[in-house]
Amino acid sequence: MMKKTNDKTFGLELQLKYSYVLIVTFILGVQFIWAQNPLIRDQYTADPTARVFNNKVYVYPSHDIMCTEEKGRLGWFCMEDYHVFSSEDLTTWNDHGEILNQKDVPWADAEGYSMWAPDCVEKDGKYYFYFPTKPKDTEGFTIGVAIGDNPEGPFTPQEKPIANVNGIDPNVFIDHDGQAYLYWSGRYIHMAKLNANMTELASEPSIIANLPEEGHLEGPFMFERNGKYYLTYPHVENKTERLEYAIGDSPMGPFQVTGVIMDESPTGCWTNHHSIVDYKDQWYLFYHHNDLSPDFDKNRSIRADSLSFNTDGTIKKVIPTLRGIGINKASEKLQIDRYSAKSTAATLHFNNLQNTFEGWNIALKQNDWVQYNAVDFDKTYASLAMRVNATKKSQLQIVDATNNTILAEIEIPANTGWLEYEAALPQIATAVYDLKLVLKTGEASIDWIRFKD
Repeated sequence: MMKKTNDKTFGLELQLKYSYVLIVTFILGVQFIWAQNPLIRDQYTADPTARVFNNKVYVYPSHDIMCTEEKGRLGWFCMEDYHVFSSEDLTTWNDHGEILNQKDVPWADAEGYSMWAPDCVEKDGKYYFYFPTKPKDTEGFTIGVAIGDNPEGPFTPQEKPIANVNGIDPNVFIDHDGQAYLYWSGRYIHMAKLNANMTELASEPSIIANLPEEGHLEGPFMFERNGKYYLTYPHVENKTERLEYAIGDSPMGPFQVTGVIMDESPTGCWTNHHSIVDYKDQWYLFYHHNDLSPDFDKNRSIRADSLSFNTDGTIKKVIPTLRGIGINKASEKLQIDRYSAKSTAATLHFNNLQNTFEGWNIALKQNDWVQYNAVDFDKTYASLAMRVNATKKSQLQIVDATNNTILAEIEIPANTGWLEYEAALPQIATAVYDLKLVLKTGEASIDWIRFKD
Protein backbone atom coordinates (compact mmCIF):
# COMPACT_ATOMS: atom_id res chain seq x y z
CA MET A 1 0.00 0.00 0.00
CA MET A 2 1.31 3.47 -0.85
CA LYS A 3 2.21 5.67 2.10
CA LYS A 4 0.39 8.95 2.49
CA THR A 5 1.77 11.55 0.12
CA ASN A 6 1.69 14.25 2.79
CA ASP A 7 3.92 12.28 5.14
CA LYS A 8 6.99 14.52 5.54
CA THR A 9 9.12 11.68 6.81
CA PHE A 10 8.25 9.61 3.75
CA GLY A 11 9.11 12.52 1.47
CA LEU A 12 12.51 12.98 3.05
CA GLU A 13 13.25 9.25 2.89
CA LEU A 14 12.46 9.32 -0.82
CA GLN A 15 14.65 12.36 -1.29
CA LEU A 16 17.57 10.39 0.08
CA LYS A 17 16.63 7.26 -1.85
CA TYR A 18 16.36 8.89 -5.25
CA SER A 19 18.82 11.78 -5.02
CA TYR A 20 21.71 10.01 -6.72
CA VAL A 21 22.64 10.71 -10.33
CA LEU A 22 23.62 8.08 -12.86
CA ILE A 23 26.99 8.91 -14.38
CA VAL A 24 26.94 8.63 -18.14
CA THR A 25 29.14 9.70 -21.00
CA PHE A 26 29.04 13.23 -22.37
CA ILE A 27 30.11 13.82 -25.95
CA LEU A 28 30.26 17.37 -27.25
CA GLY A 29 28.00 18.42 -24.39
CA VAL A 30 25.20 16.04 -25.37
CA GLN A 31 24.28 13.20 -23.06
CA PHE A 32 23.61 9.86 -24.77
CA ILE A 33 21.24 7.44 -23.06
CA TRP A 34 20.62 3.89 -24.26
CA ALA A 35 17.32 2.63 -22.95
CA GLN A 36 14.10 0.83 -23.63
CA ASN A 37 11.06 1.45 -21.38
CA PRO A 38 11.46 3.70 -19.57
CA LEU A 39 13.18 5.70 -22.30
CA ILE A 40 15.18 7.92 -19.94
CA ARG A 41 17.01 6.22 -17.10
CA ASP A 42 19.08 8.94 -15.39
CA GLN A 43 16.33 11.32 -14.27
CA TYR A 44 12.58 11.40 -13.75
CA THR A 45 10.52 12.50 -16.76
CA ALA A 46 6.77 12.75 -17.35
CA ASP A 47 4.09 14.14 -19.67
CA PRO A 48 6.00 13.51 -22.92
CA THR A 49 5.09 15.44 -26.04
CA ALA A 50 6.78 13.82 -29.04
CA ARG A 51 7.31 15.81 -32.25
CA VAL A 52 9.12 15.07 -35.51
CA PHE A 53 11.57 17.79 -36.52
CA ASN A 54 14.41 17.44 -39.03
CA ASN A 55 13.82 13.68 -39.44
CA LYS A 56 14.26 13.05 -35.72
CA VAL A 57 11.85 12.47 -32.88
CA TYR A 58 12.10 15.14 -30.21
CA VAL A 59 10.46 14.54 -26.84
CA TYR A 60 9.53 17.43 -24.58
CA PRO A 61 8.64 16.06 -21.13
CA SER A 62 8.21 17.65 -17.75
CA HIS A 63 11.01 16.95 -15.27
CA ASP A 64 10.00 15.51 -11.90
CA ILE A 65 12.31 16.09 -8.95
CA MET A 66 11.87 15.28 -5.28
CA CYS A 67 10.32 18.04 -3.21
CA THR A 68 12.09 19.05 0.01
CA GLU A 69 11.35 21.45 2.84
CA GLU A 70 12.95 24.14 0.66
CA LYS A 71 11.57 23.06 -2.71
CA GLY A 72 7.90 22.74 -3.50
CA ARG A 73 5.33 20.83 -1.49
CA LEU A 74 6.36 17.57 0.15
CA GLY A 75 4.59 14.55 -1.26
CA TRP A 76 3.42 16.38 -4.38
CA PHE A 77 4.56 17.03 -7.97
CA CYS A 78 7.69 19.16 -8.14
CA MET A 79 9.13 20.51 -11.41
CA GLU A 80 11.48 23.45 -11.88
CA ASP A 81 12.82 23.09 -15.44
CA TYR A 82 12.58 21.30 -18.78
CA HIS A 83 14.95 19.14 -20.82
CA VAL A 84 14.50 17.98 -24.42
CA PHE A 85 15.55 14.59 -25.81
CA SER A 86 15.98 13.46 -29.41
CA SER A 87 16.51 10.22 -31.31
CA GLU A 88 16.76 8.97 -34.87
CA ASP A 89 16.57 5.25 -34.06
CA LEU A 90 14.18 5.41 -31.06
CA THR A 91 16.63 3.49 -28.88
CA THR A 92 19.48 6.00 -28.40
CA TRP A 93 18.18 9.19 -26.80
CA ASN A 94 20.24 12.38 -26.65
CA ASP A 95 19.67 14.70 -23.72
CA HIS A 96 20.19 18.25 -24.96
CA GLY A 97 20.14 19.54 -21.41
CA GLU A 98 18.02 22.15 -19.71
CA ILE A 99 16.07 24.33 -22.13
CA LEU A 100 14.05 26.43 -19.68
CA ASN A 101 14.01 27.05 -15.93
CA GLN A 102 11.33 28.64 -13.78
CA LYS A 103 13.84 31.33 -12.77
CA ASP A 104 14.16 32.40 -16.43
CA VAL A 105 10.46 33.19 -16.94
CA PRO A 106 9.75 36.88 -16.20
CA TRP A 107 6.11 36.42 -15.20
CA ALA A 108 6.42 33.09 -13.37
CA ASP A 109 6.74 32.32 -9.68
CA ALA A 110 10.48 31.58 -9.43
CA GLU A 111 9.77 29.17 -6.57
CA GLY A 112 6.56 27.66 -7.89
CA TYR A 113 8.04 24.27 -8.86
CA SER A 114 5.08 23.84 -11.20
CA MET A 115 6.59 23.64 -14.69
CA TRP A 116 4.05 21.02 -15.75
CA ALA A 117 3.30 19.29 -19.08
CA PRO A 118 4.69 21.23 -22.11
CA ASP A 119 4.44 21.15 -25.91
CA CYS A 120 6.53 22.42 -28.83
CA VAL A 121 5.67 23.13 -32.48
CA GLU A 122 7.45 24.62 -35.48
CA LYS A 123 6.11 27.36 -37.71
CA ASP A 124 7.98 29.34 -40.37
CA GLY A 125 11.37 28.23 -39.09
CA LYS A 126 10.72 29.16 -35.45
CA TYR A 127 10.08 26.73 -32.60
CA TYR A 128 7.41 27.63 -30.08
CA PHE A 129 7.64 25.97 -26.67
CA TYR A 130 4.43 26.12 -24.62
CA PHE A 131 4.45 25.50 -20.89
CA PRO A 132 2.16 26.00 -17.88
CA THR A 133 3.23 27.29 -14.50
CA LYS A 134 2.11 29.43 -11.59
CA PRO A 135 2.38 33.18 -12.15
CA LYS A 136 4.05 35.33 -9.50
CA ASP A 137 1.12 37.71 -8.98
CA THR A 138 -2.10 35.64 -9.23
CA GLU A 139 -3.47 32.28 -8.13
CA GLY A 140 -3.79 29.23 -10.35
CA PHE A 141 -1.92 28.40 -13.53
CA THR A 142 -1.45 30.11 -16.84
CA ILE A 143 0.42 29.23 -20.03
CA GLY A 144 3.48 30.85 -21.53
CA VAL A 145 5.51 30.62 -24.72
CA ALA A 146 9.27 30.50 -25.25
CA ILE A 147 10.70 30.86 -28.77
CA GLY A 148 13.83 29.38 -30.30
CA ASP A 149 15.57 28.88 -33.63
CA ASN A 150 16.21 25.16 -33.08
CA PRO A 151 14.13 22.31 -31.64
CA GLU A 152 16.68 21.76 -28.87
CA GLY A 153 16.73 25.45 -27.97
CA PRO A 154 17.85 27.74 -26.54
CA PHE A 155 14.36 29.14 -25.92
CA THR A 156 13.60 32.70 -24.89
CA PRO A 157 10.43 33.11 -22.82
CA GLN A 158 8.00 35.90 -23.64
CA GLU A 159 7.57 38.70 -21.13
CA LYS A 160 3.94 37.78 -20.42
CA PRO A 161 1.83 34.60 -20.57
CA ILE A 162 -0.88 34.11 -23.19
CA ALA A 163 -3.74 36.44 -22.29
CA ASN A 164 -7.15 34.96 -21.48
CA VAL A 165 -5.78 31.45 -20.87
CA ASN A 166 -5.97 29.90 -17.40
CA GLY A 167 -5.05 26.26 -16.99
CA ILE A 168 -2.46 23.57 -17.61
CA ASP A 169 -1.32 21.03 -20.22
CA PRO A 170 -1.04 23.16 -23.38
CA ASN A 171 -1.22 21.39 -26.73
CA VAL A 172 -0.89 23.12 -30.09
CA PHE A 173 -2.17 21.66 -33.35
CA ILE A 174 -1.46 23.24 -36.74
CA ASP A 175 -3.92 22.21 -39.45
CA HIS A 176 -3.16 21.79 -43.17
CA ASP A 177 -4.28 25.37 -43.89
CA GLY A 178 -1.73 26.74 -41.41
CA GLN A 179 -4.26 27.67 -38.74
CA ALA A 180 -2.97 26.86 -35.26
CA TYR A 181 -5.17 25.84 -32.34
CA LEU A 182 -4.39 25.82 -28.62
CA TYR A 183 -5.95 23.21 -26.34
CA TRP A 184 -5.54 23.16 -22.58
CA SER A 185 -7.03 21.78 -19.35
CA GLY A 186 -8.79 23.50 -16.50
CA ARG A 187 -11.48 21.22 -15.05
CA TYR A 188 -12.70 20.86 -18.64
CA ILE A 189 -10.76 20.84 -21.91
CA HIS A 190 -10.67 24.26 -23.55
CA MET A 191 -9.62 25.43 -26.99
CA ALA A 192 -9.07 28.57 -29.05
CA LYS A 193 -7.49 29.60 -32.33
CA LEU A 194 -4.02 31.11 -32.20
CA ASN A 195 -2.90 34.23 -34.04
CA ALA A 196 -0.23 33.93 -36.73
CA ASN A 197 2.35 35.10 -34.16
CA MET A 198 1.61 31.91 -32.15
CA THR A 199 1.64 33.85 -28.87
CA GLU A 200 -1.89 35.35 -28.77
CA LEU A 201 -5.39 33.98 -29.09
CA ALA A 202 -7.34 34.69 -32.27
CA SER A 203 -10.68 33.60 -30.81
CA GLU A 204 -12.44 33.45 -27.48
CA PRO A 205 -11.73 30.28 -25.48
CA SER A 206 -14.47 27.66 -25.51
CA ILE A 207 -15.09 24.45 -23.63
CA ILE A 208 -15.10 21.36 -25.83
CA ALA A 209 -18.51 19.72 -25.59
CA ASN A 210 -19.53 16.07 -25.43
CA LEU A 211 -16.51 14.91 -23.39
CA PRO A 212 -16.87 13.07 -20.06
CA GLU A 213 -18.26 15.30 -17.33
CA GLU A 214 -17.50 13.02 -14.40
CA GLY A 215 -13.99 12.14 -13.29
CA HIS A 216 -10.78 14.12 -13.66
CA LEU A 217 -10.06 15.16 -17.27
CA GLU A 218 -6.82 16.77 -18.50
CA GLY A 219 -3.87 16.55 -20.90
CA PRO A 220 -5.43 17.07 -24.37
CA PHE A 221 -3.46 16.06 -27.43
CA MET A 222 -4.83 16.59 -30.95
CA PHE A 223 -3.68 14.90 -34.17
CA GLU A 224 -5.11 14.34 -37.64
CA ARG A 225 -5.17 11.16 -39.74
CA ASN A 226 -6.97 10.59 -43.05
CA GLY A 227 -9.14 13.67 -42.62
CA LYS A 228 -10.27 12.74 -39.10
CA TYR A 229 -9.29 14.75 -36.03
CA TYR A 230 -8.45 12.81 -32.90
CA LEU A 231 -8.78 14.57 -29.56
CA THR A 232 -7.04 12.37 -27.00
CA TYR A 233 -6.90 12.90 -23.23
CA PRO A 234 -6.34 11.22 -19.85
CA HIS A 235 -9.54 10.63 -17.87
CA VAL A 236 -10.21 9.11 -14.45
CA GLU A 237 -13.12 6.78 -15.17
CA ASN A 238 -12.49 4.66 -12.08
CA LYS A 239 -9.48 5.28 -9.78
CA THR A 240 -6.55 6.36 -11.96
CA GLU A 241 -6.13 7.97 -15.37
CA ARG A 242 -6.65 5.98 -18.53
CA LEU A 243 -6.07 7.36 -22.03
CA GLU A 244 -9.21 7.95 -24.10
CA TYR A 245 -10.07 9.63 -27.39
CA ALA A 246 -12.83 11.33 -29.36
CA ILE A 247 -13.05 11.83 -33.14
CA GLY A 248 -14.36 14.79 -35.12
CA ASP A 249 -14.34 16.23 -38.63
CA SER A 250 -12.76 19.53 -37.60
CA PRO A 251 -10.11 20.66 -35.10
CA MET A 252 -12.93 22.50 -33.31
CA GLY A 253 -15.27 19.54 -33.24
CA PRO A 254 -17.90 18.49 -32.56
CA PHE A 255 -16.26 15.35 -31.18
CA GLN A 256 -17.69 11.95 -30.48
CA VAL A 257 -16.16 9.97 -27.61
CA THR A 258 -14.90 6.81 -29.31
CA GLY A 259 -12.77 4.58 -27.10
CA VAL A 260 -9.84 3.83 -24.83
CA ILE A 261 -6.21 3.99 -25.99
CA MET A 262 -4.63 2.60 -22.82
CA ASP A 263 -6.21 1.16 -19.69
CA GLU A 264 -5.53 2.28 -16.13
CA SER A 265 -2.15 1.45 -14.67
CA PRO A 266 -2.25 -2.01 -13.03
CA THR A 267 0.18 -0.77 -10.35
CA GLY A 268 -1.85 2.29 -9.37
CA CYS A 269 0.16 5.13 -10.91
CA TRP A 270 -2.45 7.88 -10.63
CA THR A 271 -1.50 9.94 -13.68
CA ASN A 272 -0.86 9.18 -17.31
CA HIS A 273 -0.10 11.83 -19.91
CA HIS A 274 0.72 11.19 -23.53
CA SER A 275 1.25 12.21 -27.13
CA ILE A 276 0.88 10.37 -30.43
CA VAL A 277 3.23 10.76 -33.39
CA ASP A 278 3.77 9.27 -36.85
CA TYR A 279 7.46 8.61 -37.51
CA LYS A 280 8.65 6.89 -40.67
CA ASP A 281 5.17 5.47 -41.36
CA GLN A 282 4.73 3.99 -37.89
CA TRP A 283 2.56 5.53 -35.19
CA TYR A 284 3.79 5.67 -31.61
CA LEU A 285 2.23 6.41 -28.25
CA PHE A 286 4.45 8.24 -25.75
CA TYR A 287 3.22 8.15 -22.15
CA HIS A 288 4.55 7.78 -18.60
CA HIS A 289 4.61 5.40 -15.65
CA ASN A 290 6.41 5.29 -12.29
CA ASP A 291 8.91 2.53 -13.19
CA LEU A 292 11.86 4.10 -11.38
CA SER A 293 9.81 5.14 -8.35
CA PRO A 294 7.34 2.34 -7.65
CA ASP A 295 6.54 3.58 -4.13
CA PHE A 296 5.88 7.19 -5.12
CA ASP A 297 3.87 8.03 -8.23
CA LYS A 298 4.82 11.71 -8.32
CA ASN A 299 8.21 10.74 -9.78
CA ARG A 300 7.48 9.35 -13.22
CA SER A 301 9.37 8.03 -16.24
CA ILE A 302 8.44 8.35 -19.91
CA ARG A 303 7.72 5.33 -22.09
CA ALA A 304 6.77 4.63 -25.71
CA ASP A 305 5.00 1.80 -27.52
CA SER A 306 3.77 1.23 -31.05
CA LEU A 307 0.22 2.28 -31.90
CA SER A 308 -2.00 1.13 -34.78
CA PHE A 309 -5.47 1.65 -36.19
CA ASN A 310 -8.38 -0.51 -37.26
CA THR A 311 -9.65 -0.22 -40.84
CA ASP A 312 -12.47 2.08 -39.67
CA GLY A 313 -9.97 4.52 -38.19
CA THR A 314 -10.50 3.60 -34.56
CA ILE A 315 -7.39 3.12 -32.43
CA LYS A 316 -6.33 -0.34 -31.32
CA LYS A 317 -5.79 -0.42 -27.58
CA VAL A 318 -2.10 -0.18 -26.66
CA ILE A 319 -0.82 -2.73 -24.15
CA PRO A 320 2.18 -1.31 -22.24
CA THR A 321 5.48 -3.14 -22.70
CA LEU A 322 8.91 -3.02 -21.13
CA ARG A 323 10.65 -3.65 -24.47
CA GLY A 324 9.26 -0.47 -25.96
CA ILE A 325 10.21 0.61 -29.48
CA GLY A 326 13.09 0.68 -31.93
CA ILE A 327 15.60 -1.89 -33.19
CA ASN A 328 18.72 -2.31 -31.07
CA LYS A 329 22.07 -3.02 -32.64
CA ALA A 330 23.62 -6.14 -31.17
CA SER A 331 26.65 -4.06 -30.18
CA GLU A 332 24.55 -1.91 -27.84
CA LYS A 333 23.96 -2.77 -24.21
CA LEU A 334 20.77 -4.83 -24.31
CA GLN A 335 18.83 -4.42 -21.09
CA ILE A 336 17.14 -7.79 -21.26
CA ASP A 337 15.17 -7.06 -18.11
CA ARG A 338 13.17 -4.80 -20.44
CA TYR A 339 11.87 -7.98 -21.99
CA SER A 340 9.36 -8.77 -24.71
CA ALA A 341 8.32 -11.93 -22.88
CA LYS A 342 9.60 -14.15 -20.06
CA SER A 343 8.90 -17.39 -18.25
CA THR A 344 6.58 -17.10 -15.27
CA ALA A 345 9.26 -17.82 -12.67
CA ALA A 346 11.83 -15.32 -14.01
CA THR A 347 11.85 -12.30 -11.69
CA LEU A 348 12.95 -8.66 -11.91
CA HIS A 349 14.99 -6.89 -9.25
CA PHE A 350 16.45 -3.39 -8.93
CA ASN A 351 20.24 -3.42 -9.17
CA ASN A 352 20.39 -0.96 -6.29
CA LEU A 353 17.37 -0.18 -4.14
CA GLN A 354 19.07 3.00 -2.94
CA ASN A 355 19.56 4.23 -6.51
CA THR A 356 16.90 2.93 -8.87
CA PHE A 357 18.48 4.84 -11.78
CA GLU A 358 20.93 1.90 -11.95
CA GLY A 359 18.09 -0.14 -13.44
CA TRP A 360 17.10 -3.76 -13.09
CA ASN A 361 18.34 -7.31 -13.55
CA ILE A 362 16.43 -10.50 -14.26
CA ALA A 363 16.93 -13.62 -12.15
CA LEU A 364 16.76 -16.98 -13.93
CA LYS A 365 16.75 -20.51 -12.56
CA GLN A 366 16.98 -23.76 -14.51
CA ASN A 367 14.76 -23.69 -17.63
CA ASP A 368 13.72 -20.06 -17.09
CA TRP A 369 13.92 -17.82 -20.12
CA VAL A 370 13.62 -14.20 -21.20
CA GLN A 371 12.94 -12.92 -24.73
CA TYR A 372 14.15 -9.61 -26.15
CA ASN A 373 12.90 -8.75 -29.64
CA ALA A 374 14.35 -6.79 -32.55
CA VAL A 375 18.14 -7.07 -32.24
CA ASP A 376 20.12 -6.22 -35.37
CA PHE A 377 23.16 -8.43 -36.02
CA ASP A 378 24.52 -6.11 -38.67
CA LYS A 379 27.85 -7.95 -38.78
CA THR A 380 29.60 -10.97 -37.32
CA TYR A 381 30.37 -10.78 -33.62
CA ALA A 382 33.16 -12.73 -31.94
CA SER A 383 32.00 -12.73 -28.34
CA LEU A 384 29.17 -12.11 -25.91
CA ALA A 385 29.78 -9.85 -22.91
CA MET A 386 27.39 -9.69 -19.99
CA ARG A 387 27.05 -8.41 -16.47
CA VAL A 388 26.06 -11.50 -14.54
CA ASN A 389 25.85 -12.94 -11.06
CA ALA A 390 25.80 -16.75 -11.29
CA THR A 391 25.43 -18.43 -7.91
CA LYS A 392 25.86 -21.79 -9.64
CA LYS A 393 27.73 -22.88 -12.75
CA SER A 394 25.24 -22.24 -15.54
CA GLN A 395 24.65 -22.89 -19.22
CA LEU A 396 22.90 -20.21 -21.23
CA GLN A 397 21.44 -20.79 -24.67
CA ILE A 398 20.95 -17.91 -27.13
CA VAL A 399 17.99 -18.87 -29.31
CA ASP A 400 16.49 -17.41 -32.47
CA ALA A 401 12.93 -17.24 -31.12
CA THR A 402 11.33 -17.00 -34.55
CA ASN A 403 12.80 -20.23 -35.89
CA ASN A 404 13.47 -21.85 -32.49
CA THR A 405 17.08 -22.55 -33.41
CA ILE A 406 20.07 -22.30 -31.07
CA LEU A 407 22.49 -19.56 -32.08
CA ALA A 408 25.03 -20.09 -29.29
CA GLU A 409 25.61 -21.86 -25.98
CA ILE A 410 27.51 -20.04 -23.24
CA GLU A 411 29.08 -21.56 -20.13
CA ILE A 412 28.95 -19.18 -17.15
CA PRO A 413 31.19 -20.02 -14.18
CA ALA A 414 29.85 -19.76 -10.64
CA ASN A 415 30.93 -16.56 -8.93
CA THR A 416 30.40 -14.78 -5.64
CA GLY A 417 29.14 -11.45 -6.96
CA TRP A 418 28.46 -9.36 -10.01
CA LEU A 419 31.07 -9.48 -12.76
CA GLU A 420 31.43 -8.60 -16.41
CA TYR A 421 31.97 -11.91 -18.17
CA GLU A 422 32.87 -12.50 -21.82
CA ALA A 423 32.60 -15.71 -23.82
CA ALA A 424 33.43 -16.62 -27.44
CA LEU A 425 30.62 -17.03 -29.96
CA PRO A 426 30.17 -19.22 -33.01
CA GLN A 427 29.45 -17.31 -36.21
CA ILE A 428 25.91 -15.93 -36.23
CA ALA A 429 24.42 -14.93 -39.57
CA THR A 430 23.55 -11.27 -40.07
CA ALA A 431 19.83 -10.65 -39.51
CA VAL A 432 17.40 -9.00 -37.12
CA TYR A 433 16.60 -11.54 -34.41
CA ASP A 434 14.10 -11.93 -31.65
CA LEU A 435 16.49 -13.31 -29.04
CA LYS A 436 15.45 -15.81 -26.40
CA LEU A 437 17.89 -16.46 -23.55
CA VAL A 438 17.26 -19.85 -21.94
CA LEU A 439 19.08 -20.93 -18.77
CA LYS A 440 19.42 -24.67 -19.35
CA THR A 441 21.25 -25.35 -16.10
CA GLY A 442 22.29 -23.42 -13.02
CA GLU A 443 21.09 -20.17 -11.49
CA ALA A 444 22.03 -16.68 -12.65
CA SER A 445 20.93 -13.05 -12.61
CA ILE A 446 21.71 -11.00 -15.73
CA ASP A 447 21.84 -7.22 -15.89
CA TRP A 448 22.70 -6.69 -19.57
CA ILE A 449 24.30 -8.39 -22.54
CA ARG A 450 26.31 -6.99 -25.44
CA PHE A 451 27.76 -8.60 -28.59
CA LYS A 452 31.35 -7.63 -29.40
CA ASP A 453 33.62 -7.80 -32.47
